[in-house]
Amino acid sequence: MKVLMVLTSHDQLGNTGRKTGFWLEELAAPYYTFKDAGVEVVLASPAGGQPPLDPKSNEPANQTDQTRRFEQDAAATAQLAATVRLDSVSQADFDTVFYPGGHGPLWDLAEDRNSIELIQAFLAAGKPVALVCHAPGVLRHVQTPDGAPLVQGKQVTGFANSEEEAAGLTDVVPFLVEDELKAQGGLYTKVADWAPHVVTDGLLITGQNPASSTRAAQLLLAHPAAGAGL
Repeated sequence: MKVLMVLTSHDQLGNTGRKTGFWLEELAAPYYTFKDAGVEVVLASPAGGQPPLDPKSNEPANQTDQTRRFEQDAAATAQLAATVRLDSVSQADFDTVFYPGGHGPLWDLAEDRNSIELIQAFLAAGKPVALVCHAPGVLRHVQTPDGAPLVQGKQVTGFANSEEEAAGLTDVVPFLVEDELKAQGGLYTKVADWAPHVVTDGLLITGQNPASSTRAAQLLLAHPAAGAGL
């Protein structure tokens, strides 16, 4: 089984002068869920090379056993430093795809034509797609074959407005994930801030926040359409 993980290349947190990028736990937890199951993992990003890490995600309060494992894993950090360019990958080479979050994807992947077409191609091929935290926001322009919003009428979740408010970034982000999923007709649900919550609807798997990362990866591996289904 072969999994593609798509990371952001965007490192500016709006006009705050602060850095953003991908959220480390949302990469590390799924990464080891996949690797420990014997799955081959390929990392990609729009610009290729080293994607930007949100510095807050590696502060002591946000570190986990999996993030520390990743930081100490020479093979993993080397792979992260050499992500392949997103425009060079094809769904035909993978069984499934996973999108970690962080605020970065709201600026680049949400508007990236290669990402939009890639997600549509995975779904058209009957392959499941998983996205966590802010990453469900990259679905905002993804459509069904008949041109409807992909999430319309589907059970979905993603970073909650209350979580964004707690992060103090409601007025910084280009859009709010919860609001956008609802605006696209998604049947959005959430639980308490920072608690795990993962929703599956057909080929689409979405997780609310960093704590949902491991479960989203587990459900992706177990999905009957994901290769052999582990």
